[in-house]
Amino acid sequence: MSKTADVVIIGAGAAGLMCAATAGYQGKSVLLLDHSNKPAKKVLMSGGGRCNFTNLNTTPANFLSANPHFCISALKRYTPQDFLELVERHGIDYVEKAPGQLFCANTSKDIQQLLLTEADWAGVDLQMNTSIEKVSTTADRVQLTTSLGKIDAGALVVATGGLSIPTLGATGFGYDLAQQLGLEVLPTQAGLVPFTLHPELKAQLAPLSGLSCDVSVSCNGQTFTEPMLITHRGLSGPAMLQISSYWQAGDELSINWLPQFNLKTTLAKLRQEQPRTHFSSWLAEQLPKRLATVLVSLLKEQGILLPERNADASNNQLEALAYALENWTFKPAGTEGYRTAEVTLGGINTQQISSQTFAVKNLEQVRFIGEVLDVTGQLGGYNFQWAWASAVACARSL
Repeated sequence: MSKTADVVIIGAGAAGLMCAATAGYQGKSVLLLDHSNKPAKKVLMSGGGRCNFTNLNTTPANFLSANPHFCISALKRYTPQDFLELVERHGIDYVEKAPGQLFCANTSKDIQQLLLTEADWAGVDLQMNTSIEKVSTTADRVQLTTSLGKIDAGALVVATGGLSIPTLGATGFGYDLAQQLGLEVLPTQAGLVPFTLHPELKAQLAPLSGLSCDVSVSCNGQTFTEPMLITHRGLSGPAMLQISSYWQAGDELSINWLPQFNLKTTLAKLRQEQPRTHFSSWLAEQLPKRLATVLVSLLKEQGILLPERNADASNNQLEALAYALENWTFKPAGTEGYRTAEVTLGGINTQQISSQTFAVKNLEQVRFIGEVLDVTGQLGGYNFQWAWASAVACARSL
């Protein structure tokens, strides 16, 4: 069996489906291939099954890349408002859970169906359960050997994503192909991922599994103030997922347990207004009681001891307590890795890719889009917006 297409796209995820539909609407014959049994699997599980499909406040500053200017052009040419208009045309109900963060009101299946409907209307030939055995290029064409047979294409777009969540079919195919074509692939690691803890701290926090509270967490000059979740394995929740993308093995994290207060001022006022109580009573009012109790124990281990009555605490003691609560530092054992990571940091060096067309420089018929590139968004819908923007920019230039 032999096929010919104007465009072959490998990867039927968010970026691949968006690119396929956009190219199809431009009159291109599009063949979309994926080794998995179902399209857009990560779309379905994203956002707790509700798909945080964009962020209205998207800027280039929300992305990590060794080449931070690369994403600017595509993000300008296809905005969150552009995708929102598509969502509204399909009659999908959505909610703004946090400022700028748009989720499906019902289910992620709504976005999956939107993408599949658009691809269908655009005449895309979608083939699942298809393996790619070989890719070769000529001066202006691409030949693929696949489980469907041989395919000849005018252009190849690789939208295979990263390494995160292998149970959904993630592989390193895109990176391997890029290296075969002579491209540099920057080191990859799990991003937007929960932390694991060393045994002692894990045991101390284990009874608190399931508790959540708002904290500020800092590492390597970055700070995020978001909810943190204590799990039976370690620390998760938006605050930890966000900072994980800036953390390297061996780094310490610093947590401010009460970011809403200036603690030095607040504790001094507490000493004056509630002289007969102990600060732990106040702490239990600000945080979940079980967490406050464990924190008091952890502080004692650090030598932070206060008298039974607030009135008897010295200025130095209050300052030490305030500093300890605002700068509680620890060194994670590691992260949960690609098994639960939402994204993959690193990837194909974008210095070798056109920011206008997403074509490989000096190999115009081969293009890479989405997460396989060294562009990674923060938590909150930014990675989907990058998928849409890079896909549309690429497709419009085919």
